Amino acid sequence: MDFLTEYGVFLAKAVTIVAALLVIIMGIASATMRGKKHQSGHIEVTHLNKKLEAMKESIEEYLLDKEILKKRHKEQKKADKEKRKQSKQGIQPVEDKKRVFVLNFDGDIRASANDHFREEISAVLAIANKDRDEVVVRLESGGGMVHSYGLASAQLDRIKKKSVPLTVCVDKVAASGGYMMACVADKIVASPFAVVGSIGVVAQLPNFHKLLKKNEIDFEVLTAGEYKRTLTVFGENTDKGREKFQDDLEDTHELFKSFVNEHRPKVELDKVANGDVWFGQRAMDVNLVDELMTSDELIETACDHSEVFEVKYIARKSLQEKLGIAASIALENTFMKVWSMVSRRPFQ
Repeated sequence: MDFLTEYGVFLAKAVTIVAALLVIIMGIASATMRGKKHQSGHIEVTHLNKKLEAMKESIEEYLLDKEILKKRHKEQKKADKEKRKQSKQGIQPVEDKKRVFVLNFDGDIRASANDHFREEISAVLAIANKDRDEVVVRLESGGGMVHSYGLASAQLDRIKKKSVPLTVCVDKVAASGGYMMACVADKIVASPFAVVGSIGVVAQLPNFHKLLKKNEIDFEVLTAGEYKRTLTVFGENTDKGREKFQDDLEDTHELFKSFVNEHRPKVELDKVANGDVWFGQRAMDVNLVDELMTSDELIETACDHSEVFEVKYIARKSLQEKLGIAASIALENTFMKVWSMVSRRPFQ
């Protein structure tokens, strides 16, 4: 037990020293970077055709006979050599393949993926050709704040305004704000059991007024403007406040329905705009989606006739963030090493 006590004291000292050093280093880093222009991230592009081909070759090298592989490699080298020869002679092969740009949106309640999403869309629109290109968005979101998802939907609408074909793929869920985004697309593709819909609006909050009153605690809310605050968490809510709050929800719901109707007029809102959700096939029956297919299948099929590129915006991490991540890993490793040593030593 004395050993455990000694190691506990040692670990506490080590953590304290590391934490103190980190505070000093991050303070110096902050002072150094203060006043410097913020450097943004960069766009990263992955050629999915080549990625799939590399995966295929890895499997073939394991399964196929060596002689067959040798023959294929020889033929490929010959074809590559011929292309280089034609290039030197100024003979360019006629290629006018369609290009598909794949973006990803993994939404939380604040639609914080917007920060990267807008940069990716700007990059794609800078090069996309409406006559031969297409944008595919892999979307996953259960919805969230109305204004945040309104902005995300507006980002997708930028693609539509440029007349570039837009397809949204839903593998798991596109509900509420997620469907607000999806409905902008020319085509919505969903997996067989993806959750789609939830065209409704919800707001909920606790109220502790009775608890405070029971304990003789006053809570005052001062406002300028009749409807500046309709419902509160700690104050006493009134019927008039509740009525106004409900009116606001109803108005937001009407705006949501109008938005869906504008982008997907074939949807019968009377049947689907009740806040309910539908799974894949059922969603297609009520025109919430157009086709049942996973995003993987769609992309693999696209690779057969198009050049497919996945576009990601990679944010540049600040020095403070890098130090924080490094410190977290270092502390975790230190703790695990000490714990491992303690666990292996027999109790005395």
